[in-house]
Amino acid sequence: MEMKKGLKIATIGGGSSYTPELVEGFIKRFDELPVSELWLVDIEAGKEKLEIVGTLAKRMVEKAGVPMEIHLTLDRRQALQDADFVTTQMRVGLLDARVKDERIPLELGLIGQETNGAGGLSKALRTIPVLLEIAEEMQELCPNAWLINFTNPAGMVTEALLRYSKHEKIIGVCNVPFNMHMSIAKMLGVDMERVHIDFAGLNHMVFGIHVYVDDQEVTDKVLDMLSNPEIQLTMKNIAPLAWNKTFLKSLGVVPCPYHRYYYKTSTILEEELEAFKSGKTRAEIVKKLEEGLFELYKDENLDIKPPQLEQRGGAYYSDAACNVISSIYNDKKDIQVLNVQNKGSLTEIDYDSAVEISCVVTKNGPIPLTIGKLPVQVLGLVQQIKSFERIGAEAAVSGSYDKALLALTINPLIPSDDLAEAVLQKLLSAHEEYLPQFFTENVLSNIQG
Repeated sequence: MEMKKGLKIATIGGGSSYTPELVEGFIKRFDELPVSELWLVDIEAGKEKLEIVGTLAKRMVEKAGVPMEIHLTLDRRQALQDADFVTTQMRVGLLDARVKDERIPLELGLIGQETNGAGGLSKALRTIPVLLEIAEEMQELCPNAWLINFTNPAGMVTEALLRYSKHEKIIGVCNVPFNMHMSIAKMLGVDMERVHIDFAGLNHMVFGIHVYVDDQEVTDKVLDMLSNPEIQLTMKNIAPLAWNKTFLKSLGVVPCPYHRYYYKTSTILEEELEAFKSGKTRAEIVKKLEEGLFELYKDENLDIKPPQLEQRGGAYYSDAACNVISSIYNDKKDIQVLNVQNKGSLTEIDYDSAVEISCVVTKNGPIPLTIGKLPVQVLGLVQQIKSFERIGAEAAVSGSYDKALLALTINPLIPSDDLAEAVLQKLLSAHEEYLPQFFTENVLSNIQG
């Protein structure tokens, strides 16, 4: 990337409660990453939040004394024009849509979660068309810019962008591997820098294949520690259920917190149904948290990222995004875990598909490390979720009811074809205004049964 006076970064979904973390990330890296313009973009419905977050961002930059201009706009094209990097952190339909994604499956006795199962597909169907539109605008307005996406479900979204967009500079970012790395280092009582983990799999379906401290492999020790109920790799948004010790030892690789949905399905479902009955699904808790955060953000004396933000499940997302941008800009050649095109790094996953894998990050983008074959005990599940992602992405792009139904029946969290159809019809009807691709004449007859 040619050196110039400063970088222009556009953040789509700039009114997000996570934005202060992103701003903090750019401020603390200013010496190595000279961001001169940060454009925060949102839509009309997010205008008030954009103003609140944007004003806080300006106070943060002023306090830090860095020459970074913060621009707030509802004009996406203006923000994208000549941008060097574009980050996307959107929620199509805002948090009310997430509440539906969680509650509708639970009404039918299915797991309700915003990135896994029926809720995950529903979110993808709304999100993918918008991101493809953004990628198309980038081709026109900033063809050399990297798109760094941390909009969920990041795996299916990255899959769709790689397959259906002409813009090739696409990276999906997730905070799960970062959190796992941090937690494992803490658990072992050593600095993060000394711990290396070979990560491989898919988004929210990633495994730590080998864990090293310095040059010593400690995978077995880590698995042993993780079977202690007191020590858990958790995320704020997932119940910290302890793993079965024998299972973990025989699995032989480190699962991520989201694997609880697949290996502890009935227990998680019971917990979610309890929460559902008391009107306290994760989405409803997040809505409350978010209201509190925005109240804090309004305080004219606040000029830092408030610690309360870490109660959100996405804490450290932005740090992961800033790390990638800095490593590309500075050609650092360090190792980060990213969602990228497989290109043969996992031999039993399609060459063109998106995988989440340890990559060397260079000025030409991330190069995935070759892991080869995934262990047989996890390969089947990874391939099943990849099929779900591919068919789901195709459904989002084509508006095909049949493909959407097929995607759900492939997902291990949906136990029957009839339940898949019931939940699909309810979700499509609930989100009709955000799913124009599904509501043409021929599709409608299907939905109305």
